[in-house]
Amino acid sequence: MIKSPIASRPNRQSAGTRSGTKPGSAELLLEVGTEELPTQFLPPALRALADSVERLLKEHRLTHRAVRTYGSPRRLVLVVESLSGRQAGIVKEVMGPSKAAAYDAAGQPTKAAIGFAGSQGVPVGALEVRRTSKGEYVFAVKRQAGRSAVAVLGDILPGLIGGLSFPKSMRWNETDMRFARPIRWLLALYGGKVVGIQIGGIRAGNRTFGHRFLGSAGSVDAPGVPVKDLRTYMKTLERHGVIPDQDKRRAMILSQLTSLTKAARGHLHRDEDLLEQAIYSVEYPHAILGEFEPHYLSLPKMVLMTAMKEHQGYFSLMGPDGALLPKFIAVANMKSSNMRLVREGNERVLAARLADAKFFFEEDRKIKLIERVKKLAEVTFHQKLGTLYQKQERVIKLTERLASILLHLDEKTRNHVKSTCKRAAQLCKADLLTGMVGEFPTLQGVIGGEYAGHDGESEEVSRAIAEQYLPRSMDGELPQTLPGKILSLADRLDTIAAFFHVGLVPTGSEDPFALRRHATAIVRILIEGNLRLNLGKAVDHARNIVTDDGFQPVPLQGDESRERIAQFIFERLRFYGRTVHGLRDDVMEAVLKPAAAGLRPFDELRIPSGVEGQAQAAPSLSRGGAFDLVDLLSRMKALQAITARPEFDPLMVGFKRAHRLVEKEQWTRQDIAPALFQHSTETALYDVLNETSRIVPASIAQSDYAKALEALVRMRPAIDGFFVGVLVNTDDPRLRANRLSLLYAIDQLFLSFADFSQIVVRGT
Repeated sequence: MIKSPIASRPNRQSAGTRSGTKPGSAELLLEVGTEELPTQFLPPALRALADSVERLLKEHRLTHRAVRTYGSPRRLVLVVESLSGRQAGIVKEVMGPSKAAAYDAAGQPTKAAIGFAGSQGVPVGALEVRRTSKGEYVFAVKRQAGRSAVAVLGDILPGLIGGLSFPKSMRWNETDMRFARPIRWLLALYGGKVVGIQIGGIRAGNRTFGHRFLGSAGSVDAPGVPVKDLRTYMKTLERHGVIPDQDKRRAMILSQLTSLTKAARGHLHRDEDLLEQAIYSVEYPHAILGEFEPHYLSLPKMVLMTAMKEHQGYFSLMGPDGALLPKFIAVANMKSSNMRLVREGNERVLAARLADAKFFFEEDRKIKLIERVKKLAEVTFHQKLGTLYQKQERVIKLTERLASILLHLDEKTRNHVKSTCKRAAQLCKADLLTGMVGEFPTLQGVIGGEYAGHDGESEEVSRAIAEQYLPRSMDGELPQTLPGKILSLADRLDTIAAFFHVGLVPTGSEDPFALRRHATAIVRILIEGNLRLNLGKAVDHARNIVTDDGFQPVPLQGDESRERIAQFIFERLRFYGRTVHGLRDDVMEAVLKPAAAGLRPFDELRIPSGVEGQAQAAPSLSRGGAFDLVDLLSRMKALQAITARPEFDPLMVGFKRAHRLVEKEQWTRQDIAPALFQHSTETALYDVLNETSRIVPASIAQSDYAKALEALVRMRPAIDGFFVGVLVNTDDPRLRANRLSLLYAIDQLFLSFADFSQIVVRGT
């Protein structure tokens, strides 16, 4: 046994639950002991465990306080505070026949009453007469007392454990149960007493097991150590070399990393994924500082860091100048009596890995990337979508076309970018055939950039190749160079267009080809990279290039396929707007719905010719008819900002009234005759419309959306006054037509900015 350095000061989250426990309630403590679980299985399993138990307890009417989960490689732990000792009782009322049908003139129950009572399992004398909106009816009232918590837990806990899902499961005994790893013991206590459940051939008890290699209490062949509640559970395990609380393990590891980094006179390369891996791969963390031969520093930094991370789970250390130090930190699963042997063992293993990496690096560079390209024709991209060579050829074509339709490049810059992108695309997939990527798949792209520089390619081409897979995660680092952004966009657009072309699209939670991640990356690159790209044309180019490759398409019309891809990307834009910028769904829908509907922006909307000087087309929803995501997001943010104004919701009430009238009548006549105005409110609205129709198009053309919206908001008094002053559906057909045309002009002016009919007015 060892003494934990933090056993004497457990955090409040993990403390026992006796204080504050409600009368008639107690603590539930459940531990599932297993063979070592894969690191990546633990966090989602713990989240699922907490979510599932809360749902089950609610379904079974058991009240409780906090639910917490803990986990380590050999255990999943669930704690429910103040779990009620008994279910809440329920009363069920079932309406039967009418009183007249249930009782005869003498007040005796009829066959109808007797049959109804029998079907509900209650005595006929227990039926109650109630007055309803339909008259007097008989009711069967059934009161069901709640069961004890122990009985309910005995029913639901086996299902809770067995219902956990994992990326991979296994069967290990004759019970045929599936779980991530074999279950070796169960601990289930409610109020300190064992809950008699059994799963996978294992019966629950009150005993747990310590660290596998620190004392006899860690062996499942030993009797284990008894506990009675969370407090004694935590203390007992810490005495036997286990820190069950992952937050405590995190604190220990971070403290040790800080101390060793200071001793090495370096800076830690903080990697959250690696930190989580360390937290969930040990039960009692002990960090050690190791070294490797300095001559390996001749390898690229990313090669060394990847070798340390991917194969060994080691943390890298940097010097003051940002260069890699020939040192590493490993997190061991315990502190042994001779840590020098542990350190030397880790150093020997890493030396072998680095020797392999050095060999691959030197051998790979003997063959230039361009010489590997033709061999891509021998590698399948997907059985329905040909080879990697075909994909690379499509990306080459698409990068040139994307560079051609960027909205903010001058001709000289455009030609240079096209040339750089073309060369980078010609080499971008060649590193997939190298030994380095075969050994370290996460280096694809990065090592391609290194090899391109070695082959004499320009810095721009090398960086574009290195950045082609960025971002690698939902919130990962973005490409920094323009060619890198274009190459990443082209690769992702081609992937989405190709899989949509053959009908392999995400459904529900299934997304085997990570198309949602690709679409999110497209949104981020365009918006955060401030790329003014006509996304509609980009999608068209990607689809056409895929079609030209001759793959068998799904039976969709061309426009339908185009709309599905655009809708797919717009859905990720909605997700991005909601999570990153806090935009309202109705605000985003107001801007996106017109653009997504048949992929037709508002180019065709026209201000009626009767409005002075405004016979030209209203500005499109996205400038120049382009689906420019930067522009769309700016429009959304401006619209959301003005929704906070007190006069905005009343304006929407007036606009929607006008919009409904125009929509109901399907009105498209544009002539407005001021001579037919009969009320001053018509003239006032017409004057405001003329003024606003000059401001809004000009403001939209300059992307001054705040000014455009401000002008629309100022129309509110005139719109409200119009509806108070006149009756639109008057009996005079000429007046009615003129007033509808005036409302049509207002409708079209508002729609030139967004579909305001999608806005939800508070209180409606």
